[in-house]
Amino acid sequence: MERVTKLASEKPVVIFSKSSCCMSHTIKTLFYEFGVDPAVHELDEIPRGCEIEQALLRLGCNPSVPAVFIGGEFVGGANEVMSLHLNRSLVPTLKRVGALWV
Repeated sequence: MERVTKLASEKPVVIFSKSSCCMSHTIKTLFYEFGVDPAVHELDEIPRGCEIEQALLRLGCNPSVPAVFIGGEFVGGANEVMSLHLNRSLVPTLKRVGALWV
């Protein structure tokens, strides 16, 4: 869990993903389209990715990916991020944490 916390605070937006997951791809694309440069950790490509995945499940992210942290805080997965986007609160949140300047 400590490793997840440390990784989650390295940039304003951090995404734990799997390279083969279509929902992870969708969420990463959403942030890239906004001009956000998230830290992306592909759990199927990094050492000890399985351990991180288990920690994400313990945090309540089910499925484990995508898992999105904004400002060091766990936001949730694809459903939660899309809900924030659709209710127009994602962009203000990204501005507040310094991930967007426009």
